[in-house]
Amino acid sequence: MAIRQIRIAGDPILNKVCKEVKEVTPMIKTLIEDMLDTMYEANGVGLAAPQVGILRRIAVIDIGEGPIILINPEIIKQEGEQTGDEACLSLPGKSGEVTRPNHVVVRAFDADMKEYEIEADELLARAFCHEIEHLDGHMYMERVIGEIHDAQLDGE
Repeated sequence: MAIRQIRIAGDPILNKVCKEVKEVTPMIKTLIEDMLDTMYEANGVGLAAPQVGILRRIAVIDIGEGPIILINPEIIKQEGEQTGDEACLSLPGKSGEVTRPNHVVVRAFDADMKEYEIEADELLARAFCHEIEHLDGHMYMERVIGEIHDAQLDGE
């Protein structure tokens, strides 16, 4: 489809809460395909709709096991803790240490608006938390322990 421009930290759209998706229209399907293309082109593991300038509760994730589409996602359970380096396509070339749950259960809808639940540990749990925070107008920099530094991993 198309590669969209990724909004960079400081863009006010990244601080806004996204609206719920009521139905998957052809425009939403195109957005999802474009988001996947954009994420892969940027070598990311996740991308949320506000990062491409769209205030809808949609995120895509792929940690190397195939794409996951999240529409109206919510974390319904979280357990444990993990601390590690995290990066973001909206803050290129930088990363910082962030503490997240080590295990999450997410409820969301797929591209056909079928509700599902997915469990995740470690990197996938981190990616879910990171992208869902984008949908609520937050970025990982708000959670960084210490300083943000030059990235040593691919962006989320």
